[in-house]
Amino acid sequence: MRFAKALIALAALACNALAFAQDYPSRPITIVVPAPPAGATDVLARVLAEELGKTMKQTVIVDNKPGASGMLGASAVARAAPDGYTLFLSHAAPIYYAPYMFSKVPYDVRRDFAFITEICSASLVLAVSKDVPVRTMKEFVAWAQVNKGKVNYGSFGVGSSSHLLNAHLSESRHLDMSHIAYKGEAPMIQDMIGGQIPMGIGTLGTMAPHIASGSLRPLAIIGEERLPELPNVPTMAEAGFPDAEFKPVGGVLLTAPARTPPAILARIEKEARSAVQTAAMKARFQAFGLVGMGNSSAEFRRNFEASGPVIQKLVQVSGAKVD
Repeated sequence: MRFAKALIALAALACNALAFAQDYPSRPITIVVPAPPAGATDVLARVLAEELGKTMKQTVIVDNKPGASGMLGASAVARAAPDGYTLFLSHAAPIYYAPYMFSKVPYDVRRDFAFITEICSASLVLAVSKDVPVRTMKEFVAWAQVNKGKVNYGSFGVGSSSHLLNAHLSESRHLDMSHIAYKGEAPMIQDMIGGQIPMGIGTLGTMAPHIASGSLRPLAIIGEERLPELPNVPTMAEAGFPDAEFKPVGGVLLTAPARTPPAILARIEKEARSAVQTAAMKARFQAFGLVGMGNSSAEFRRNFEASGPVIQKLVQVSGAKVD
């Protein structure tokens, strides 16, 4: 009798969950963004919100929660009700990097988040200032070895991708370069243009006008493919640097609180992946030098798991771990 009652209870729960999923969404959805307004992540979130609003026939709101390397916003989503009405559109830092960079993270990515899709990946550009006498990556490494211990590289913050990647380049090629951290990408690029630092890694969206003017010279793309905007600039692998560390990790990611009903997650995944293919999203990807993805939740999780050892090594080499 007890077994029969348990089966009836489980069946009732399943029916309630199905009915809940069928009614979804019945009220506004909030997309939490761990970054301030106007940046690439925020802009993409607003375009995605508009596209989801059309297909899901419901208002989608963007809520900016910057701070603590993205962990402030991530924590809020991890604690949110798992009902599909709170989503997390983030850059890679709080999901991919935080578990390896910080000894105290107020959430567990595997336990507290449901993976939905990777919206896009970020291809970065390794460039030098116009006065550096090199035109290829191999020439740069040879020049840096001749000037060993005298070459500085810039980054847009301790633990940023620009910091970790340059630290790996310096360590793996025995260049003994010194790190100069800036409060953002823009001041780093201004010092590159002014000749205060010879090289740095940044986004195409920020570097493009300075590359066009000749103030910066791109040497390689950190990504799987060449960028359409820079067709003559090779990837790091094409330039003779096939390290796994020089492949893009993360980008812009869509997750939800763990234990969100599978039917609701499937609906969000379907609509989000379709949104990635719209003209509006593609235009934003191109403007920021991003590559659209829109992969499945399973592919997203595989990418996350595969990236762990690479990120852990990058953090160790850079010394960016925060206790």
